[in-house]
Amino acid sequence: MKVITTEAIPIKLWAETVEEGALQQARNLARLPFAFRHVALMPDVHEGYGMPIGGVLATRDVIIPNAVGVDIGCGMCAQKTDLREIEPKILKQILGGIRKSIPLGFKRHKEKQDAALMPIPEDIPRNGIVDREYDHAREQIGTLGGGNHFIEIQRGRDGYIWLMVHSGSRNLGHQVAEHYNKLAKQLNEKWHTGIDRSANLAFLPLATEEARAYLQEMQYCVDFAFSNRKLMMGRILEVLHDHTGSGCGEQQFINIAHNYAAMENHFRQNVLVHRKGATRAQEGELGIIPGSQGTKSYIVRGRGNTESFQSCSHGAGRVMGRKQAQRELDLESEKERLDKQGIIHSIRSVDDLDEAPSAYKNIQDVMDQQADLVHIVEELSPLAVVKG
Repeated sequence: MKVITTEAIPIKLWAETVEEGALQQARNLARLPFAFRHVALMPDVHEGYGMPIGGVLATRDVIIPNAVGVDIGCGMCAQKTDLREIEPKILKQILGGIRKSIPLGFKRHKEKQDAALMPIPEDIPRNGIVDREYDHAREQIGTLGGGNHFIEIQRGRDGYIWLMVHSGSRNLGHQVAEHYNKLAKQLNEKWHTGIDRSANLAFLPLATEEARAYLQEMQYCVDFAFSNRKLMMGRILEVLHDHTGSGCGEQQFINIAHNYAAMENHFRQNVLVHRKGATRAQEGELGIIPGSQGTKSYIVRGRGNTESFQSCSHGAGRVMGRKQAQRELDLESEKERLDKQGIIHSIRSVDDLDEAPSAYKNIQDVMDQQADLVHIVEELSPLAVVKG
């Protein structure tokens, strides 16, 4: 851990290097009058919008929508199966079945899914964003989304086949985030808060009706994102069973989110912890840290490190922006790298290079830098990947 002490509160880093844009965002966080104790940056940290991705911020008495982000509740789930081998031919058939069952990218279901698959819409504001978007969300539950969202079939060090899904709250979370960030900006101007508008860190005091509404709708999005991943995992298992006659049995299922805010007790005070691209890692808690589609992913157990607000990285973290990767990486080299490993990957054209392994940090370095945050339980190597 490194410490920067030039701001009102320290910035504690588990990253060996941090790009200047992300570091400036961390400085902005450390200057907030309601920021608590210190800002924590995980080893996968990189520049985001308002708050760096891979950042952890605790606040007193306020919530910052942009410190949660637009994909509220985005996270990972992993399922251990009872399979030990899948032939490459069968693996390709399974990928085809997944693509038929699960809409990818901007696609959604043509019909509304059963309302029983949705979280129960209790404790949400009447005529709020969730109310408005509920029927649209029923078309999006069980869909992957785009960007860095993925479905991956992996082999564990334990010899078993694992399944992993990375996805979030789809357009529902985006609409909630945009609405409340815009509202916070308007109110901050009205109140003359003095917070630098260019930092994109508008806040809502917890005592206000607006903050209570955001917290309720944020939590619904977290629950929706979990239901979304759970539904996809169930349908992947159905495809797996159709092609192998086997499935998960009573095997382990793990779910974690990495974009949310929650009231927690740290350093003997109740504070609101914002995790944006960061995973909770309480002592003994199981978590998931994925690599890129060409590198290992990890099942981990938290060490409960108080200095990180009991958090760890949510993945490898980017070293290249999406457009930069498409401009600078060589398509054939990236494909060859994955082909040599025998991975059925998703790099087909220059447009796909934003998700090439070279666009991401070295996952082994990331894991080494957070050895005091998590203990590795299982290593998972990619066999086949579906990208949004």
